[in-house]
Amino acid sequence: MADIKGVRGQRILANALSVVTAGVAVGVLAVVGTASAATSVEKQAKPTIVLEHGAFADAASWNGVIKELRRDGYPVIAAANPLRGPANDAAALRSVLDHVEGPKILVGHSYGGSVISTAGANDPQVKALVYVAAFLPAPGESALELTNKYPGSTLPNALDAVPFTLPGGATGTDLYIRTAKFRQQFAADVPADTAALMAATQRPIAQAALEEKAEVAAWQNKPVWSVVATQDLNIPVEAQRFMSRRAHAHITEVRASHSVAVSHPKTVADVIEDAARATR
Repeated sequence: MADIKGVRGQRILANALSVVTAGVAVGVLAVVGTASAATSVEKQAKPTIVLEHGAFADAASWNGVIKELRRDGYPVIAAANPLRGPANDAAALRSVLDHVEGPKILVGHSYGGSVISTAGANDPQVKALVYVAAFLPAPGESALELTNKYPGSTLPNALDAVPFTLPGGATGTDLYIRTAKFRQQFAADVPADTAALMAATQRPIAQAALEEKAEVAAWQNKPVWSVVATQDLNIPVEAQRFMSRRAHAHITEVRASHSVAVSHPKTVADVIEDAARATR
């Protein structure tokens, strides 16, 4: 009987171990499954980063930032900015935003800040705004007014004004930065060959765009991050600080030219990712 009981005991023990082992296996699979699901949700939860360039630049000015963001798994769109005026350009940006599903982070450089301030208003899917050496106008303010609020901009002496005529006969003035002054004025900390390409591909802004007053300001009711370029010769650094503090922005100061997104793409991308993580 002792042997039989021993055999039965061994079988009972073996069966028990089988149940425990199976339970552990199921538990492990459950944990792995949960982790995989969490990872999947995390990936899906990353907002789309929408980048808006400013005057005297184009969407390619974001290339270095885009590489950093994509490496970290963020979907990115660099929109084309018509540079005709905040209301007009915000409407163009809204047409892009309306075709992007899910949460979004809007990022504006320079005059692009005026555009995202308008385009991001009253949109619950815009979770945060990031301003990169940019304007944060309040309703009733223009980019030109904010530039002139503090000393330090040498932009007027670097500009070339070019008149244009619209099909309907209306006229206007486009502003370019003269090629010979482009690097010093706009991109002093960018390699000379890169700055030369930027000068050749710059897009002009309508003078009226810099004079047009903002009608809304999304930064008044959305979280804000700001990159302040302390060596900026376009928008005075004190103007950037004033606007950023007024908006209660999370501020990062960088010793950089107005083209901080070109010269310090990782720093700019890190700020954008901070905004994305904080608002998920």
